[in-house]
Amino acid sequence: MIFRQLFEASSSTYTYIIACQEQGIAALIDPVLETVERDLEIIRQLDLKLTYTIDTHIHADHLTSATKLKALTDSRIVYPKQADLPCADMQVEDGKVFRIGSIELHPLFTPGHTDHHYAYLINQGPQQMVFTGDALLIDACGRTDFQSGDAGQLYDSIQEKLFSLPDETLVYPAHDYAGHYVTSIAQEQARNPRLGNNIPKEDFIAIMNGLDLPYPRKIDFAVPGNEVCGVCPPNVPDYLRSPCEVHDQG
Repeated sequence: MIFRQLFEASSSTYTYIIACQEQGIAALIDPVLETVERDLEIIRQLDLKLTYTIDTHIHADHLTSATKLKALTDSRIVYPKQADLPCADMQVEDGKVFRIGSIELHPLFTPGHTDHHYAYLINQGPQQMVFTGDALLIDACGRTDFQSGDAGQLYDSIQEKLFSLPDETLVYPAHDYAGHYVTSIAQEQARNPRLGNNIPKEDFIAIMNGLDLPYPRKIDFAVPGNEVCGVCPPNVPDYLRSPCEVHDQG
């Protein structure tokens, strides 16, 4: 398996390349519109074909590049079944393995940040790894105060689906805002300020309800754009107009 972790600074988003070297095919987990050319260049350098874009959920902090990448590479757009997006070519569902060549991706339904959120587990090879999207972050978790969020539901998802994984499982989130790259299930169980030390559910809900976070600065165009798999809506800002356009990659 080929694995790369990539970062987009404006939204502090991690995108992941997962590839089957034997078949030469790759998937991008949570791709970002502004980094299309970078991502395709890395995939070309690795002598791979982009076959899938896989989003953990409908993001509110950036536009996905799923539609643009499909136009440029004929990749297939993959979204959670519960999102029920007509623009998706394929859906992931809890309990049904999604295959990227010889790689088995296990979708884990983890609602709470949104009502359709998924994490993705790879447990083949020497090291188990889980891509947790916006559900479980490093020393934090996704917010639950908009877009069908529910703090109690997020607590259950993390405790039942993620904290039940082996301690040594590596955790790769969709975002980090403090220069962190990876954590583990054991570390988050012990040290996460919101979820660690077996915090009671009612205490977690109180923490989440008291965060008083600012209004997401991209949500007004990101959510409607991502509901159509990354097609830019009319209110997209000028700096994204060029990335919105589909053009040949020279």
